Amino acid sequence: MKRNDYESYRGIPPLAGLCSMARAVDAAWDLDQSLQRLKRLHYVLKRLHETLTAKITAEPIYELKTAFSHHAYLCAEQVSLIRRRVAEMREPPLGLEVVPAPALERLMDEVIAAPTTPDLLAGMYDVVLPAVLQACDRLATDAHPLADAPTVRVAKLIAFELKDVVAFGVEALACLDDDASRDEREPWTDHLKLCLRAAGQLDGIEATDAPLPDAWHSAQPYQYDKEPRRDERFRDPYNAGVNPEVFLYDEQFSAQDKTLMMYYKRLREIDVPEMMASILVELRDDEPWDFHMEMSRQLWDEARHAMMGEVGFVALGIDWRTIPINFTWSRNLNLQLDARQRHGVLFFIEQNLMPRNGKRYEWEVARESGDPLSALFQDFDWADEVLHAQIGRRWYVPRYQTLNEALDYGDDCWSKVLSHWKTYRDQGLTQHRNWWPEIYAQACEIWGKDPDPRALVFNATYEDTRADLAKLE
Repeated sequence: MKRNDYESYRGIPPLAGLCSMARAVDAAWDLDQSLQRLKRLHYVLKRLHETLTAKITAEPIYELKTAFSHHAYLCAEQVSLIRRRVAEMREPPLGLEVVPAPALERLMDEVIAAPTTPDLLAGMYDVVLPAVLQACDRLATDAHPLADAPTVRVAKLIAFELKDVVAFGVEALACLDDDASRDEREPWTDHLKLCLRAAGQLDGIEATDAPLPDAWHSAQPYQYDKEPRRDERFRDPYNAGVNPEVFLYDEQFSAQDKTLMMYYKRLREIDVPEMMASILVELRDDEPWDFHMEMSRQLWDEARHAMMGEVGFVALGIDWRTIPINFTWSRNLNLQLDARQRHGVLFFIEQNLMPRNGKRYEWEVARESGDPLSALFQDFDWADEVLHAQIGRRWYVPRYQTLNEALDYGDDCWSKVLSHWKTYRDQGLTQHRNWWPEIYAQACEIWGKDPDPRALVFNATYEDTRADLAKLE
């Protein structure tokens, strides 16, 4: 039978719907080509993950801080997807830590060294990620659809997920950019495209003898900035004049009133990605990829929790910008502890959220409050924190002899952190204004009820009490 005469049963698409028989008989593909392209994609996506993570802490714009958290996690998922596929292709040792092309290394060094936020957005979302999408589309088309079906799936999944990432970045850049800055930046973005051409494009499909482009911004190697920064909407960020945990665990206050404080606690969680990013950056070469993958998921969850708080205030009709969302926790940990110590504090806090008076309690309060949005958010917040505790047990606890030793180390590290409560006040950085009565009264007006006089005079601070209600010495 001639190949053109082949017919499937009653016209049912052949080959599990992967492709036509005419396409399947084309043998112009091999495993080495597949591996070369996957490894190049892996390198660029891993560097994108590192870049996005490193930028979270010092990026002041909240929407970008949360987006970078999300996009770093998505890149991590794609990296893991590629690593699994490469491991299936006769490749131990995998060779995934080898730089596949000097020009790609120069490209990614330039992007992370971008001097401004618009430059960074242009490098990532206008140059590198579109090149990733093009490489994925070519891989999905060129790979043999039957023999290399798992790779085709990987390429399609990456492209599907990252298209939305590119769309966000392009729109965000348009919101921040102007003609003058675009004109000034154009020679540099052209330089990035020269790097791609010198690499034979991201996937190496083009033959090239172009020289390695010179370093521009990366001539001065990038240095991670671990001091958190916030945009101008975050007023009074050193303010630690309200201790929400004291309010939340006080039985005299109603569940409805406590939901307002929980929305504040959720929004304030943006400081967790600011701190966790420092762990990932500083332990980059000291932990295996799976550590970075799982911690990136946790970091993204914490950013989601912050956005839940943001949504909660919007749902109530309260402008969160009038509330001091402080960054002293992430700032103090980042500037006073090393990465291992910060991880210890993180694990200690996560474990203390597991007992009945932790996340389950917050969910029960939210459910009792009659606020369905709060109940929804706390339901998933609780589930996320259970996952985070498990991540800690996999990656933090094995460094110690026992769980208790691991917990004691985290508690001890947190105890060493100076809150600078009085120092910040004495330096004029904040007066630790008690913002709670004003916001609570506003919420009660929205709820159509009289404020509880006991709640209205709540004034517990962080001066001598930690978030876990432990007393400071």
